[in-house]
Amino acid sequence: MGTTPPATPSNTAGKDHLKSPNFQFLTDHHTLLVHFAALAERYLFDDPSTALFKLRQFAELLARQACAHVGIATLPADDQVAVLNLLRDRRVAAADTLDLFHALRKTGNAAVHEGAGTQSDALHHLRMARQLAIWFDRSFGNSKQPYGPFVPPPNPAAATAALVAELDRLRTEALAQTEAVEKLKLTAAGEAERRRDAEAAAATAYSELQVALELAGESSSLLEAERKAFDQQLAAVQAAVAVRPSAEVEAVLERTRKAAALVELDEVATRRKIDQQLREAGWEADTETIRHSLGVRPQKNKNLAIAEWPTAEGPADYVLFVGLKPVAAVEAKKVNVDVAGKVGQAKRYSRGLQVDTTLTAPGGPWDGHNLPFCFSTNGRPYLRQLETKSGIWFCDVRKPTNLSRALEGWYTPAGLDALLASDAGAAQGKLAAEPTDYLPLRDYQLAAVRSVEDALAAGRRSMLVAMATGTGKTVTCLGMIYRLLKAGRFRRVLFLVDRTSLETQAFEKFEAIKLEGLRPITEIYDVKRLGDLVPDPNTRLHFGTVQGMVKRILYAADPAEVPPVDAYDCVVVDECHRGYTIDRELSDSELTFRDEADYVSKYRRVLDHFDAVKIGLTATPAQHTEEIFGPPVAQYSYRQAVIDGWLVDHEPPLQIVTKLGRDGINWATGEVVEYIVPRRDPAEILKEAAPDAVNIEIDDFHRKVITENYNRVVCAVLAAHIDPSLPGKTIVFCVNDAHADLVVTLLKKAFEAQYGEVEDDAVMKLTGKADKPMKLIKRFQNERLPNVAVTVDLITTGTDVPAVTNLVFLRRVRSRILYEQMLGRGTRLCENLFGPKEDKSSFRVYDAVNLYAALLPHSEMRPVVTRPKLPFVQLAAELHALTDADARAEVHDQFLAKLRAKRRVLESNEVNFEGCQKLTGMAPCDFVTHMATLTPEETRDWFQAHPKVPEFLDLARLEADRVFISSHADEVVRVEHGYGAGGQKPGDYLESFRTFVAANRDAIATLKLVTQRPRDLTRQALKELKVALQEAGFTETHLQTAWRETRNEDIAATIIGYVRHVMTGEALRPYKERVAAAMKTVLAARPWTPPQRKWLERIGKQLETETVVDRQAFDHGQFQAEGGFNRLNKVFNGELESILGEIVEAIWPVAA
Repeated sequence: MGTTPPATPSNTAGKDHLKSPNFQFLTDHHTLLVHFAALAERYLFDDPSTALFKLRQFAELLARQACAHVGIATLPADDQVAVLNLLRDRRVAAADTLDLFHALRKTGNAAVHEGAGTQSDALHHLRMARQLAIWFDRSFGNSKQPYGPFVPPPNPAAATAALVAELDRLRTEALAQTEAVEKLKLTAAGEAERRRDAEAAAATAYSELQVALELAGESSSLLEAERKAFDQQLAAVQAAVAVRPSAEVEAVLERTRKAAALVELDEVATRRKIDQQLREAGWEADTETIRHSLGVRPQKNKNLAIAEWPTAEGPADYVLFVGLKPVAAVEAKKVNVDVAGKVGQAKRYSRGLQVDTTLTAPGGPWDGHNLPFCFSTNGRPYLRQLETKSGIWFCDVRKPTNLSRALEGWYTPAGLDALLASDAGAAQGKLAAEPTDYLPLRDYQLAAVRSVEDALAAGRRSMLVAMATGTGKTVTCLGMIYRLLKAGRFRRVLFLVDRTSLETQAFEKFEAIKLEGLRPITEIYDVKRLGDLVPDPNTRLHFGTVQGMVKRILYAADPAEVPPVDAYDCVVVDECHRGYTIDRELSDSELTFRDEADYVSKYRRVLDHFDAVKIGLTATPAQHTEEIFGPPVAQYSYRQAVIDGWLVDHEPPLQIVTKLGRDGINWATGEVVEYIVPRRDPAEILKEAAPDAVNIEIDDFHRKVITENYNRVVCAVLAAHIDPSLPGKTIVFCVNDAHADLVVTLLKKAFEAQYGEVEDDAVMKLTGKADKPMKLIKRFQNERLPNVAVTVDLITTGTDVPAVTNLVFLRRVRSRILYEQMLGRGTRLCENLFGPKEDKSSFRVYDAVNLYAALLPHSEMRPVVTRPKLPFVQLAAELHALTDADARAEVHDQFLAKLRAKRRVLESNEVNFEGCQKLTGMAPCDFVTHMATLTPEETRDWFQAHPKVPEFLDLARLEADRVFISSHADEVVRVEHGYGAGGQKPGDYLESFRTFVAANRDAIATLKLVTQRPRDLTRQALKELKVALQEAGFTETHLQTAWRETRNEDIAATIIGYVRHVMTGEALRPYKERVAAAMKTVLAARPWTPPQRKWLERIGKQLETETVVDRQAFDHGQFQAEGGFNRLNKVFNGELESILGEIVEAIWPVAA
């Protein structure tokens, strides 16, 4: 169904006398469109600049009317870029269509501001404007008439040979199309006569057009009247669309997509389009004038794209020259040609081109190639799902194993010259030989850097580094970037984060860490920050945010401001897992019926924009992350870091169970409920009798109901366990900002009741709505107060506060990725937190919402519906329209996933519930269950029989404005630690540990070492034991907590002590006491020299932190700096290993 409004006087005036040879069919839409198109035809050859200006105005009108037809409101202040972005974002215009709009905009601007434009330019853009007009009419018109071929104008009095040839070609094509339609078979004489008749008809049409325009005049008053009528029509169209069913609007959008698929550019138009793309990248390009056959040759200080350059394999479509140096061969094809396969043609040109004495050799040859780079293109914008048919395909042929790849844009001359000057092979050689001792990296961090370098050597262009929160991703990244820049592997690195605060934090770390010469990277290289939008030529490292790059690349006010694809040759993305929250791409089957531009993740599009190696950093790798960056090349988990002593473990979560939290908040039918409407100003408490029972579970506390009593009880429990005056900080995670305000107040009161008094600044809200939140974060990190930060999501990820010892969950988190990020706020080491040598050894988790019951497993972290705004109306329409079984099945799966999510909404209020029953004949629960039993075909037929249901589902909303107020009393049911996956009691957990050790006494070799040969125990063996126990659910921290709760004594024993206790019955002793007693025994065993005694004391101190000090330990850390094992062995006259064995046996006597 079309959306053209009824004809109005302003819409039909001028039909009789204003006839355009190529745009007459637009009269049904508005004569103003025809008027501007006709003016462009009129001035086409007499004044090309004016013609191009009129075409720009024509395109502006056309874009605004397209917006109106789908209900998009535009403002008079919106420029053409803003309007075109609206068409893009609302899926009205595809990328190819937008390219035509932008081309008319750019050439029109150049014509106005620079007087630019030739007759050939005007002719080409007139043809492109007609393609847009046809797309517009097919999308929004009712006309069924054939459009016929483009009618070229008569030859101008003064025309170039190229223009005459082009006009002749167009007339030949027009005649051929006409004959095809009329199915005529003419003799040569008849064909000539037919051509003369067509030329005469065209001449008459253009002559009549000029007369009509002269009669109509171009007075400002007339155009103003037409413009006013046009604006009135736009308003009328928008009003009509606003009341149309959404299914009709979706049908119009489908027509725009089908119309876009019918737009086809011929070879000449494609070459002009490619010319424009090359010019925008900084090359001088014009297929008509910058041609080898016209005598054009390379020149110093010019960057030329010379067309039809001769080679032994035939003329190359273009050869790109930087000054006198040829650098690339280009194969250009029509839009509908598979472009990826044509790179081979450019390679043949590269082999066939002869570099004579008039040219500067680019180097080489490389395996027979005389040019280093090859391109293939058909002018189409890059689409990932149409990769082989779109974009600009590129291959660096200097190395045979370099694969071709698609780019979003052309290299600039400077970028291509810089790429030519680079030598990845030599850089990899430098990396292999480059020492690492100047980098302040731990072993696992250095291993991650080496893994990235190895992946680069293997040809990987996307890679993932997964390191647990708190293990130093930033410093690892710094070391990696510095080495890559120093070796010349990359020219410029873009470091992307997703928040300004994280950029500040990362930059400050980069600025503080000293590298070679005790200088930070910010002094060694030119480093730019967020405020520097454009890097300088010598900039080596540039910090930016994903959001900022999205704005610059996808929403630039002027597309000329979009950074070129060669702006960076390496992009490092911190917290790269966040990309999944934005969007997704189309699956292969969806591509057959949906517009990809609406689905491609903006995050992914930023990464695709740059021809750069992509390196992602994350603590929580997931499926979507690996799809972008590939599987991790380096991985260091939280548990590994805890075992190695680089992070601290958390005690078993302390579960706070209250009566309301367990049972929910309930009102019986007829019971008076109080509620507020938050958006109402002023807010007031309303009352009414509940028409039905109201039951709200803990998951919706402070979303659907405000319950002060529940929070008061929980805060009292927290106050009993947390003293805000003691060292160690606390983060409390709340549902929303209002909840955070309430918790701040209740916590202060609870602390006051527990401890008599509390400093007001001890508890603060740290959310985005707090006063100067960034300063508050700094204060929380660096100052004593606040000691307790109450937040929602401002400091859930990326904020480093080592002093955090308590994490409190007052809201549920389903995303395991987010949960692990939040948990990472407490994992960092913090020396001397509780006093000299009293380090942070663990942290506590307080769970008041039964958090672990709601967490999804990693395998379920990617939902089926990743674009939830996709309407049911569209899904139903697609089920009806699709014939491909796979495509229909995919839509059916998405419909069911979306419907299951909608069930809660349908059951949320009486209007939705009764509406569902009325339209489907079923209650929401039964409706969802029934639809799940149907096949895709049966679902399609069901919707045909129930056409109003999809729109009802789209309109159904939660009553989010109503928030209940609960005065239900609450009380604590229990407060206890939950151990292991099943939340065991502490005594049961210890017994499970005893059973596991007994059952695996022979299976785990280290268990025997611990009791029978402790002097043979190495650091590696101890690590393997910890890994085996951790996989079974037993950690040192959890065992210590369970022992404390069961025996009411706090013994800081090690995992070895617990194993020996259950295997031999040996009493548990604090490990430091064991070490002190053992060292006292060893020191008294023989007369030691003063140096030997000093070294033994140092070994004793090291044993307190490392548990095992073996030969390997002396070649790392502080001992390595003193000469390592060999030097210390000489101090002890070659007996160091034996002495170490004596110390171990003194700590852990051999079991009887």
